[in-house]
Amino acid sequence: MKVLIYGIIVFMKKSLAKLEKVDLREIWEHEALDFTNWLAQEHNLNALSQEIGVDIRLIKTEASVGRFSVDILAEEEATGTKIIIENQLEDTDHDHLGKIITYASGYDAKIIIWIVKNAREEHQKAVEWLNERTDEETSFFLIKIELWQIEKSNPAPKFEILASPNEWAKTIKASPTEGELSETKLNHLDFWNGFKNFVRENDGEMRLRTPRPQHWYDISIGNSESHITLTVNSKENELGCELYIKSNKDLFHFLKEKIALLENEISAPIEWIDAAKASRIKIAKKVSGVFDQEKAPEYYDWLYRKTVQYQEVFKKYYSEYKQQTNPFKQ
Repeated sequence: MKVLIYGIIVFMKKSLAKLEKVDLREIWEHEALDFTNWLAQEHNLNALSQEIGVDIRLIKTEASVGRFSVDILAEEEATGTKIIIENQLEDTDHDHLGKIITYASGYDAKIIIWIVKNAREEHQKAVEWLNERTDEETSFFLIKIELWQIEKSNPAPKFEILASPNEWAKTIKASPTEGELSETKLNHLDFWNGFKNFVRENDGEMRLRTPRPQHWYDISIGNSESHITLTVNSKENELGCELYIKSNKDLFHFLKEKIALLENEISAPIEWIDAAKASRIKIAKKVSGVFDQEKAPEYYDWLYRKTVQYQEVFKKYYSEYKQQTNPFKQ
């Protein structure tokens, strides 16, 4: 800190506070009643989502699986993929390791999150082993939860990833080319990693999933019936942004009736693609080369701006659609 005294700048040292760890049980006395209910709140699930790169949307707490119940049943917002979260405010044990596998099979969950106070080495290795042996669609996360405070401040939670899926290894395992990714797939992975870094530098709120080596990248729009899909087409040298509607034809046709309004608000001509099951509302941008490193920031900027635009516009019309189809539900 600088202080001006009689025209002379004097540098003063700032005093530093002490960071102290807080016992979890001081805040969350009961695992299910206190911690699970705290984590199930939207802003706390959002914090966990940011940490692991998966958009988590709550379905239910204490969801039944036979005679047992999983602490939190959720889904990935963009895809509807089932997520289970098991909480343990103690050291890991064999009982909970068995439970996460039982709960995952009960709900056919593809994302399994085990939140603990501390992890024993054998259980961390077990989660790592599960990630190595399962397919590319299945992901196990072992997360350590801590509470910290500065002097007498309110405690702040801190998530630490102890074990997570190695996306690179899983993708290679799924590749039909004897464990090697093609140059195009590697370019896709680099492109989406670059896009994710670009968004992080410019927007601290947008939640993005872990990139994979594929030509598309899904982003949540806040409902389970649709999501945004960004695309890079290396053959046509084209970037795309589209609203992907899984199976709701009524929603697709409701939006298509507003084509003039939508094109005006999005400021681009729209391509309406109605396939047998899914439907897409797409805009595209021709470029000189989708993997041109020098122009990558320009491409990331276009994709980011169109994502924000799609989120704002289609959230509004989706709310209008829901109000029209169910006027008694706010």
